[in-house]
Amino acid sequence: MPYQNIFAAFRARITPDETAAGYQKLTLPQARTDVLSGLTVALALVPEAVAFAFVAGVAPLVGLYAAFIVGLITAVFGGRPGMISGATGALAVVMVSLVANHGVQYLFATVVLMGLIQIAIGLMRWGKFIRMVPHPVMLGFVNGLAIVIFLAQLEQFKVPGPDGGHVWMSGISLWITLGLVAATMALIWLTPKVTKIIPAPLVAIGVVAAAAIVFNLPVPRVADLASVAGGLPTFALPDVPLTFETFEIILPYAVILSLIGLIESLLTLNLVGEMTGGRGGASRECVAQGAANTVTGFFGGMGGCAMIGQSMINVNSGGRTRLSGISAALFLLIFILFASSVIDLIPLAALVGVMFMVVIGTFAWQSLRILRIVPLSDAVVIVLVTGVTVAEDLATAVVVGVIVSALVYAWNAASRIHAKVRPSKREEGAYVYEIEGPLFFGSASRFQELFDPENDPEMVILDFADSRIVDQSALQAIEAVAGKYADAGKRVQLRHLSKECHRLLTRAGQLVVENDDDPDYELAIDYDIQLGRIGGH
Repeated sequence: MPYQNIFAAFRARITPDETAAGYQKLTLPQARTDVLSGLTVALALVPEAVAFAFVAGVAPLVGLYAAFIVGLITAVFGGRPGMISGATGALAVVMVSLVANHGVQYLFATVVLMGLIQIAIGLMRWGKFIRMVPHPVMLGFVNGLAIVIFLAQLEQFKVPGPDGGHVWMSGISLWITLGLVAATMALIWLTPKVTKIIPAPLVAIGVVAAAAIVFNLPVPRVADLASVAGGLPTFALPDVPLTFETFEIILPYAVILSLIGLIESLLTLNLVGEMTGGRGGASRECVAQGAANTVTGFFGGMGGCAMIGQSMINVNSGGRTRLSGISAALFLLIFILFASSVIDLIPLAALVGVMFMVVIGTFAWQSLRILRIVPLSDAVVIVLVTGVTVAEDLATAVVVGVIVSALVYAWNAASRIHAKVRPSKREEGAYVYEIEGPLFFGSASRFQELFDPENDPEMVILDFADSRIVDQSALQAIEAVAGKYADAGKRVQLRHLSKECHRLLTRAGQLVVENDDDPDYELAIDYDIQLGRIGGH
């Protein structure tokens, strides 16, 4: 059938060679699920994009255009099918000062530069460094983001006050809103027990919205945030002076936005990968995010990155292929162009209920149980990252978590270095120090304390069979030890160097090699130390 050939060609285009990496095949049933999942995501995207636009101090359409363009491009070219990208709060809070001080056109220029930086990071394949984020940091990130999503939904329980600000709901409107939220959550929980043909969040939004419209319930609607009606985004160069002064203004913001966006995107990529069984794609995601933001800046969007909440909605609704993200972006565009009057009628309570279920599903509840059984340092990191994510922002939290984890690791590694002293079997009267543990900046001082130049014999051999020389601090420590023995009129030799250690010492010019006939280090060759190369003596 002709339509089958068309469908097969479309499938090949949006899922190129991805089934080998654990991705879902695009079949007709999966396509139906992906389209419906995309519709659910698009409905939940509307208030989020509008709210983040308000946070950044720009018009609602600027956030909606960003959600459409970024979502579409990353869905097609991103590193993980099923991920959803769009305007996010983490980026909006950085943008607000730029918009307030310089105007929205400078924001568009910044988003273009932000995208170019992200493309460069992706082309240099730096996205792989996300592997360096420890698991406790991931748990803290997930928990913190779940709390942030929850707190953000509480804003929907506020209404305009008499003084122009916002006040908490009260009276019958509050109780009806809470009832609709509870009904939405109940429907999401119950629907899969009845049918899985239609995503549960979509069923819940449809039923609750229909009830609110039919009974004309006095609850806030999407229209109370802002109208989503608009036209197609149009191409335009940012209206800013092409001067070095402009570059100085936008560069700091672009760097911060690019890093925050990539950190959130790559952490979300890992999280979605754990849920769907996919792997890889970090550098590809960086390039896709960069391309999306570059295009967005030329079409009047505020830029964006991966959205963990929307990604969870998509995955939990059955979205597994690129079609789900593409559908979400296209449905969002349809809402803007043709269906704004319908979308405006949806009660915010229904969307809040969906996000509350996302919070419940996102929060790593097992982390509360394992806090008592994991090492104290890991428990501290989990709680610390969670708190910093809520109090500050995701990027700061991740950086803090990685630094603390690295310091803990360095301290533990530094405390492991020690030496076993024994008489040499090859050199009569010599002592052999069998070094155990890595020699690096953290253990360099402890390493120097292991030796006794005054009381040791004329010859001392440092055996590195169970150790590794890592950095310049290690080189300096070795030279310092050799210098102390030299001052005492004694000699130090190195033995059992690995290839990496041999290369490091040779480049530093510290090795004195008389007969290096064992390039594979299968035999014990002793190397003398040349002093004065590093400055350790």
